[in-house]
Amino acid sequence: MTDLERAIEAALFAAEEPMTVEALAGFLGDAAVADVREALKELAQTYSERGVHLVERAKRWHFETAPDLAHLLRKEKEQVRRLSRAATEVLAIIAYHEPVSRAEIESIRGVQTSGGTLDVLLEAGWVKIAGRREVPGRPTIYATTPDFLDHFGLGSRRDLPGISELRATGLLDPVEDAYEELMGPDEEQSEPQDAA
Repeated sequence: MTDLERAIEAALFAAEEPMTVEALAGFLGDAAVADVREALKELAQTYSERGVHLVERAKRWHFETAPDLAHLLRKEKEQVRRLSRAATEVLAIIAYHEPVSRAEIESIRGVQTSGGTLDVLLEAGWVKIAGRREVPGRPTIYATTPDFLDHFGLGSRRDLPGISELRATGLLDPVEDAYEELMGPDEEQSEPQDAA
């Protein structure tokens, strides 16, 4: 292990929060960002077979317990936090369309969104206020947080499953299939007739 890797290891171990490559380079003084990035990759490889792993979430690096050992460290039973269907829909819309305003969320969902639903997501730390849209009325816009990525084990939003993956797991049924089940495969939608 190089001196730089040892210094990074010590800095991340002592850090209260995950750190970006740039923050680590600044913390270490004269270290170049490219060198820190390379050292982090080497350290991640070194830790890949150990009881703790060095991982990157939302461009921030930190140590976490190896997934196969996490059960050994739990003293109490985890309390499962269930989101309402509305909160789950709003969270998905924000994740896939961020930054997005409440009006845009309502347009996609087709129903009004309760302020309480957004409050639950803000309180959970999965959603944040990302500013205001530069349009008349300047509506608040929302985006996901690094905690959202960390909770769902995503490195970045690019790791969100696509439509084909969601359909393959049964989480998303094609609208056409649902329509065919309702109408029957042989029935066709009648075309509007022109008035003579």
